[in-house]
Amino acid sequence: MSLDACAGLVQRGDPDRFLAVMAAPVAVRAQLLPLYAFNLEVARAPWVTQEPLIAEMRLQWWRDVVENAASGAARAHEVAGPLHALIRDFGLPVEVMDRLIAARRWDIHHESHDGIAGLTAYLDDTGAGLMWLAARALGAPEGAEHAVRAYGWATAAAFYLRAVPELVARGRQPLPEGVGAADLARLGLERLTVARQARRSVPKGVAPALLAGWQTEGLLRQALAGESASLGLSDFRRRWLLLRQGVTGRW
Repeated sequence: MSLDACAGLVQRGDPDRFLAVMAAPVAVRAQLLPLYAFNLEVARAPWVTQEPLIAEMRLQWWRDVVENAASGAARAHEVAGPLHALIRDFGLPVEVMDRLIAARRWDIHHESHDGIAGLTAYLDDTGAGLMWLAARALGAPEGAEHAVRAYGWATAAAFYLRAVPELVARGRQPLPEGVGAADLARLGLERLTVARQARRSVPKGVAPALLAGWQTEGLLRQALAGESASLGLSDFRRRWLLLRQGVTGRW
């Protein structure tokens, strides 16, 4: 029932990752769905209230969940329960989860990132961290971290660029002064190249964890071409790219 609840949350709140999970083998979905549901709950915590203190408390609750799970004390919650089992059964690095949660404090406030270094760290702790957690849940060795994180960072940059108009509409300053969408897209494509150059370090069995990035290159190239105001691939292209990556395992 908890896994069904995680699936429902991801399907409603993060449809792109839900499609990626559905394109993955059935045997690995139980590892991916709790992680993506956890990420969704953390990502939306700063947005469900106008009170910064309450948002901080919501994020702290998740930090406590992760800390308690690491010590063996699970919480009765539709996402926290399966997440605890995942941490316990696969030895997931809780410090990566904690940094993912802590990074979301930026979403609470209205200040810009601290230059490109601040934005880079935010994407590394959120999207890149999530992809590394997913890879670890599927048995990725330590030697795969560089490639997986580079691919996760590129994917996070693509999704972030797609969210820029909404962030601006909500009063945030998503891009630091002097950094344009094309600049971030260029950095994302560089990380994508780095990831692919190190592809051999990632076992084939980990490929389902990287399915979430199936739109990455297309979105980044759109932003680089100056189309950042309306990023998005056609439905046909999205489905074709997901099918191709799911069948071949190549990212």
